[in-house]
Amino acid sequence: MRKLLVLALAVTAAALVAVSGATAESTRPAAKPNIVQTAAKAGQFKTLVALVKKAGLAGTLSGKGPYTVFAPTDAAFKKVPKKTLDALAKNKAKLKAVLLYHVVKGRVTASQVVKLKSAKTLEGSRVSIKAKNGSVYVGGAKVTTADVTASNGVIHVINKVLIPTS
Repeated sequence: MRKLLVLALAVTAAALVAVSGATAESTRPAAKPNIVQTAAKAGQFKTLVALVKKAGLAGTLSGKGPYTVFAPTDAAFKKVPKKTLDALAKNKAKLKAVLLYHVVKGRVTASQVVKLKSAKTLEGSRVSIKAKNGSVYVGGAKVTTADVTASNGVIHVINKVLIPTS
């Protein structure tokens, strides 16, 4: 009788798993998305994600990191003259330099950013940082949303595209 009960429970459990589609793997929590996945999922960084892919940086920004990205929104890219965007799209080296100017090595949270005067970017030069009247500005761009976390770093949303001076 006991064996019959155990067998019935096993069959019932297997049937429930089959009906629900649940498996040991599907019941595990999903891994936290990386920076590129987080930006793509947000929906307001379509231009940035497309340019990151075009420049060949998607693999880097999807990698281990950690990185801090000052991410301009699609609205920020609309402020850039079309001529400038077209020129960047045609010159992979310049595009890569502009995009890397938005990235800092390490996970730099908002509480750390406000204590900095500047930060060295992956492009190689420094970007200025100022805290003023309760807002933070990076290279003249206002941080509109801070500390969007990803598995390999953090994103701070900015309202302007940063162009390196060098």
